[in-house]
Amino acid sequence: MKVEPLTTADQNLLRVTILMPLRDDWSCAEELVRRIDRAAQSSPYAISVVLIDDGSVKKCDASKFAGPFTAVREIRVLCLRRNLGHQRAIAIGLAYTQAKFACDAVAVMDADGEDTPEGLVELLAVFCQNGGTKAVFAERSKRSESMLFRVFYHLYRGLHWLLTGVSVRVGNFSVLPAAYLSTLAVLSELWNHYAAALFRSKLPHTMIPIARGKRISGKSTMNFVALVLHGLSAISVFGDVVGVRLMIAALAGSFMAGVGIIVVIAIRSLTDLAIPGWATYVVATLVVIMIQLIAVASSFTFFTLSSRINLGFIPLRDYSLFVEEVPEIYPK
Repeated sequence: MKVEPLTTADQNLLRVTILMPLRDDWSCAEELVRRIDRAAQSSPYAISVVLIDDGSVKKCDASKFAGPFTAVREIRVLCLRRNLGHQRAIAIGLAYTQAKFACDAVAVMDADGEDTPEGLVELLAVFCQNGGTKAVFAERSKRSESMLFRVFYHLYRGLHWLLTGVSVRVGNFSVLPAAYLSTLAVLSELWNHYAAALFRSKLPHTMIPIARGKRISGKSTMNFVALVLHGLSAISVFGDVVGVRLMIAALAGSFMAGVGIIVVIAIRSLTDLAIPGWATYVVATLVVIMIQLIAVASSFTFFTLSSRINLGFIPLRDYSLFVEEVPEIYPK
């Protein structure tokens, strides 16, 4: 049964469900919810907040979310049985929202404050301007990370574009129509990366520039290994595209090796330019390279074909396996 977050007196308001994955960042989440309420109190929104507890060690203190609130009508904690990571926590949250909530729009944002309440209001405004028919993503116009991080980020963007043909421009911060949930909830790719899965689904979307905020308190637990894994997860959503591109690259390389063999044989047979023994070594090396590239191309072919018939994790079907409880902490 759908949970109706609004009373009949609120039917003219846009019903917005905000998903916030977090792990032990309760103080940040508490302050962020209050900032969201202040930022949206004069807007025609009725907000339900779902805090996705991604295996926190410290449990939520419900008294910290006692209110009073104006735009925020209810707050729930979606407690997961284990730590899954941000992307998979978002997948669980989207599937839970599809199954349990009746709403008009779903917002996805981090709970640490780097996704700002002002940015959320901007996203919702553009969402309404588009008639609620497109997902709206925040395109980062200004980043606060170190120079080293930005260098690696641009290198990653280049690699992502080469492998997938898609430019990386957004993170999780977004607002999408509730109607999209029926599609996203059955996408296996959602289990690996939320934004990449939505782009891969070819659902209509747009982007607006929004500056990244600063963390409310504490330090991020995201390390270099986690960042690399996060990037690879995004690329994995386009696994079949990556496989085809690498297969084409390997075949092109083997073709060039074959051309090189013909050139070497021609030089050896038709000219006096070849050094004694040189042609044998070069041809042997090119033959080995060509065989290896053909083998690589074959492996990518079989990988691409197998990936298109495998049915993995389906969020709408499997999300309940990871949900322990969903207490409502506001209003009590």
